[in-house]
Amino acid sequence: MSHHVYSLHKIQNDISFSFSPSDYSLFKYGDESIANVFGTGLAEGFIKNVLATHKPHQQLVVISSPYSFIPTATFAMKKYFVYGLNRWLAEKGLPVVQETKVHRTITYKEDYGELNAEERMRLIGNDSFHVDSSFLEGKTLIFLDDIKITGSHERVILRMMEQYNLQHHHTYMLYFAELINKDIPANIENHLNYYAVKSIFDLNPIVGSGHFCFNTRIVKYILCYEHDAFCVFMQNKPESFCNQLYDLALGNGYHLMDEYSKNLNFIKDNLFTKKSKFVTDGN
Repeated sequence: MSHHVYSLHKIQNDISFSFSPSDYSLFKYGDESIANVFGTGLAEGFIKNVLATHKPHQQLVVISSPYSFIPTATFAMKKYFVYGLNRWLAEKGLPVVQETKVHRTITYKEDYGELNAEERMRLIGNDSFHVDSSFLEGKTLIFLDDIKITGSHERVILRMMEQYNLQHHHTYMLYFAELINKDIPANIENHLNYYAVKSIFDLNPIVGSGHFCFNTRIVKYILCYEHDAFCVFMQNKPESFCNQLYDLALGNGYHLMDEYSKNLNFIKDNLFTKKSKFVTDGN
């Protein structure tokens, strides 16, 4: 199978980075303003270093990292990547981007960033990805993800493409950042994920920023947090925030997982209490 990998940033050591690790951490926990910067930057880099010299001759389809119900952080970055790419395509008189989704069937409680290469492949290898192959026929595919550490996700995507007989398509694997120094342990990803988020209370500025969007990581992080701290964090959160958190959790099946049940039940009980009070007061 022929595919091309492009990453905007290369991680060569675990001390200095060509991007802000603090911004990366905030991005992973729902700061859409940083997703804008990352997605726009990735589009500009991809255009300059790839498309400018390899003009696309087929319809481009952008596909964000796989998810079930709750999008990943990459999904927010994808929006701004597409905006930037579409501007260039329109200026060149080329068809603008199409999009589709890779569906996944398994959701897991483990923090992927903590795992080594073997553990990652064992975990994700049990998952199955699904895509509408007929929609992709005759098109150039751009798979988007925020970071490449061991390549486990990429291998599963390539396996999916063989399963759907898509292996002969012109394909790009795009990443905001890529670990190229294999002497650095895979848990460098966790160092970046938690760089600016040391506790649940570090989420407050992000959630209240006016440019917050939910993703899988922040939902899991909130729901599995120590219960007393979780209760303090949830105090005075808008009802819209509580509703969305609860509904996203249901959509991903987290109500069936013991690790999330105590905090999720707290949200449910408080929502129902508020609604009951509202009906009583209204009458």
